Amino acid sequence: MNTTTNTRKTTNRTTREHVMSLARNLPLTKSVLASKIDAATPGQLGFLADLFQAENESRERSRRERLTRQAAFPQPKDLDGYDWSMASFPADWGRQQLTSLEFVHAAEDLVLYGDVGCGKTHLAIAIGRLACTQGIPTRFFTASSLVMRLRNASAEQRLDKELAAIGKAELIIIDELGYLPIDIEGARLLFQIIADSYEKRSLVFTSNLEFSRWADVFGDGDMAAAVIDRIIHHGRIVRFHGESYRNTHSLMK
Repeated sequence: MNTTTNTRKTTNRTTREHVMSLARNLPLTKSVLASKIDAATPGQLGFLADLFQAENESRERSRRERLTRQAAFPQPKDLDGYDWSMASFPADWGRQQLTSLEFVHAAEDLVLYGDVGCGKTHLAIAIGRLACTQGIPTRFFTASSLVMRLRNASAEQRLDKELAAIGKAELIIIDELGYLPIDIEGARLLFQIIADSYEKRSLVFTSNLEFSRWADVFGDGDMAAAVIDRIIHHGRIVRFHGESYRNTHSLMK
C-alpha cells in the first residue's frame, strides 16, 4: 500500500469525522441549506437526497420505537392472525374504521366489552401498537395499575404533574376495568383521567362488566353515570362473545 493511498484514507477518515461532528450540531438552517442545494451538482443533490431520506427514516423509526416503549404494553400483540370471530361491531362501524384509527384522530372512545378470554386485551394492545407505528403517543394501563399510579402521585403531592404526563398521550388504554374493586378515592382519581380526556383524546376500555354494573366499580352511581355519559357521547362498543381462548388452549384437559 503506497503513501498516496494511506494519505487519501487518512484524509477521508478526517473528513468523515469532521462531517459527523458537524451533523451532531444540526438541525439545519433553511437559508443555508437552500443556498448549498442551489450550488450543488446533480451528483451532490442525489447524495443529499439519500442522506436526508435515511435520516428521516431513522428518526421516524426511533420515534416509533420510543412511543412503543413509553406506552408500556404488557405484551407485543398485533393484528396479524387476530381472531375476529368473537367480536361484534356496531352496524355502521367495523374493522376498517377501527384499524384506520379514525376514532383516535377524532378523540372518540371505544369500549371492548364481553366474555373473559375472547381477545379484548389482545385487540386493545394491537390498536395501541398500531397507533405507535403511526406516531400517535399512547399509554397502556390496567385500571388497577392506573389507580395505584395516581394514588401514589397524589400522596407525593405530584398528582398534577402525573396527570399532565399521562395527558400527553392521544390514546389511553385502560384494561380490565371492573376486574378488581376500586375504593372511592381511586374511583375519583380514575374519573379525573376520564373527565380530563373528554373530547381531547381517545380512551379505550376493556371490561367484562355491562354499563349497568359500572356503579359497582366506581362505588358511586352518579359518578358512574357521569363516566358512561362521556364515553357514549363520542364512543362505541365492540362486544365479545365466545369460549375463553385460554380455556380452549389449556394444557389442563
